[in-house]
Amino acid sequence: MKISENVPIANLTTIKIGGPARYVIEVESLDDVLEAWRFANKRGLNIFILGDGANVIGRDEGFKGVILQNKMRGIESSYDENGTFLVRGMGGEKWDDIVEFACQSGYSGIEAMSAIPGTLGAAPVQNIGAYGQDISQVIEDVEVFDLLTQQFVTLSKESLGMGYRRSIFNSGETKGRYFIIAVTLRLRSGNLTPPLYASLQDYVNRHGVTDLSPASIRRMVMEIRASKLPDLAVEPSAGSFFKNIYLTDADADTVEARGVQVWRKPGENKVSAGWLLEECGLKGQVFHGMRVSEKSALVLINQYAKTYEDLARARYEIQQIIQTKFGLVLEQEPVEVPLQWKFWTARS
Repeated sequence: MKISENVPIANLTTIKIGGPARYVIEVESLDDVLEAWRFANKRGLNIFILGDGANVIGRDEGFKGVILQNKMRGIESSYDENGTFLVRGMGGEKWDDIVEFACQSGYSGIEAMSAIPGTLGAAPVQNIGAYGQDISQVIEDVEVFDLLTQQFVTLSKESLGMGYRRSIFNSGETKGRYFIIAVTLRLRSGNLTPPLYASLQDYVNRHGVTDLSPASIRRMVMEIRASKLPDLAVEPSAGSFFKNIYLTDADADTVEARGVQVWRKPGENKVSAGWLLEECGLKGQVFHGMRVSEKSALVLINQYAKTYEDLARARYEIQQIIQTKFGLVLEQEPVEVPLQWKFWTARS
């Protein structure tokens, strides 16, 4: 277990913004989890849990508690009594390494989520998804350390409350309560069946692809993402910055009448946040040091912003442009390291 003091959150996140964290503890084992909890509890400090920081933004004031970084590694697989392929990965594993392992093993269920940055432990927190797949479709269970009861428990998929970019890990009274130890996914043999997600199907049609195996889908998705999304190592960002908007049938009819494009399917009406930004001509525009990506309007690149205040001003101005033109309110997707946080350690 490695303990560091006064670490800039900007150094822990891919968007490179945020003041100092009082302590950062790198957790590599189950024993480390308990020791880290005791460390924070003894000092009466709040805990914030972090993976690779790919979907996280720090505030200028920093965090006066303990950030726990999940560095637990390991991947194993098995078959259940029905012959279903189960993959269990530790929370600190790179998400894309899990996808690569599954695809190399020839199993389907997460191949369209290739090249999403971050850790496996972070994946169920916001129910990551891409190109028609999301983790809620394949998750079996999540092993966690409960910071409130100081117990290691396994949560079933039914108890996770997963929705669009939502779970019990990032919403409600249980937000921040659980340190994710490991995640088990239930995958299947076979290939995806056309029609695929629109942009993926378009790629298949344009290139005459006939191989829809998990490995082939992974290759196509990685190529599509590389063409649309900036390289985090070169251009700092938090990935997709705004959430898509989901509407009732009546609201969808209303915004369509105002010229907004709505993607409809039974039980779901979606307005693409990226489409709204493009329609307002925001690609390439810079707001307080944050640039709307030329490749994907959904991504805000930190071109020269130094502070959270820069980001907040950029976010507000972009939201105002969208609301003025379309009457719709964009909501930020990345989570923020909070100034105030629920105290999940035991007060003495």
